[in-house]
Amino acid sequence: MEVLVINADLGPLHRVSLRHAVRMLVRRVAEVHEAHPDRLIGIYPVPTVVRLVRYVVTKWRYTAGPAWSRAGVLARDGRRCAYCGGLATTVDHVVPRSRGGRNTWLNTVAACDGCNQRKGDRTPAEAGMRPLYEPATPSWASLAR
Repeated sequence: MEVLVINADLGPLHRVSLRHAVRMLVRRVAEVHEAHPDRLIGIYPVPTVVRLVRYVVTKWRYTAGPAWSRAGVLARDGRRCAYCGGLATTVDHVVPRSRGGRNTWLNTVAACDGCNQRKGDRTPAEAGMRPLYEPATPSWASLAR
């Protein structure tokens, strides 16, 4: 069971385990904002939402954007291949790594095994494979969905 953690200004921050939420309550870092009726853990009602006692500045979360990850690329692209639209299981580098391409949001797309093998160590133009969409840097909100 997960518990939503909200900031002191009621803005959502993230989710934590029930165990972590109870620890936050015991340390008095947070208080119960919403709870399951008639259910207790010791002296605390079983929380569904906890609110931090002090405001936490989260500007950093929204300015830099999420860090690159393979799972993030697959989530951003909806697990759809950028070349054929089929089910993607791998990540393809638009500019191949052997040519200096890096693991960045703008240089990687989700791809199926077949398209990734066919493209190989070439750019999409050299391989004659036009991507169905341009890669973009996702927002925190879009990856959370």
